[in-house]
Amino acid sequence: MKLIPYLMFRDGKCREAFAFYAHALGGEIVSTAIYGDMGPDIPEPMRPFIANIQLLAGGAMIMGADAMENPDGQATTSVNIEVDSIEDAERIFAAMSEGGEVRMPLAESQWALRFGMFDDRYGQPWMINLMKPAP
Repeated sequence: MKLIPYLMFRDGKCREAFAFYAHALGGEIVSTAIYGDMGPDIPEPMRPFIANIQLLAGGAMIMGADAMENPDGQATTSVNIEVDSIEDAERIFAAMSEGGEVRMPLAESQWALRFGMFDDRYGQPWMINLMKPAP
C-alpha cells in the first residue's frame, strides 16, 4: 500500500499546475485522463478538464484533478491510498468510510480497476485507487 498526496484544483488549473510541478521537480507526467473521456453523463463545461493525473519525481508520486464540485472554491488535498488488489480496495474503503460521507462509490474508472472517494467520520478527504496496468 502507498499513501499518495492527491491535489484537487477548484479553479481548472490542474494541467497548468502539474506542468509546473513536473518542471520544478524534474519529474514526468505519466498519465492523464480528462472528464470528457469518462462518458456522456459528465456536464459539458467539465469535459476538457483533468479527471486524473499522475506525476513521478525522484521515486515519489503526486496525483491530482480538477474538482467537479465548487469549481471556483479553494484547492484541497486528499490522501490517495493506492492498493494492490480489489479485495484491499473494498476492505479499506468500507472500513475508512464507515461513519463518513461517500463522495464517489468504489467502482471501476477510466484509469483504475477500483476508485472511490469519501470524507471520513472526522471530515478528512480520502481516495482509494487500484490502478489499471500500464498498456
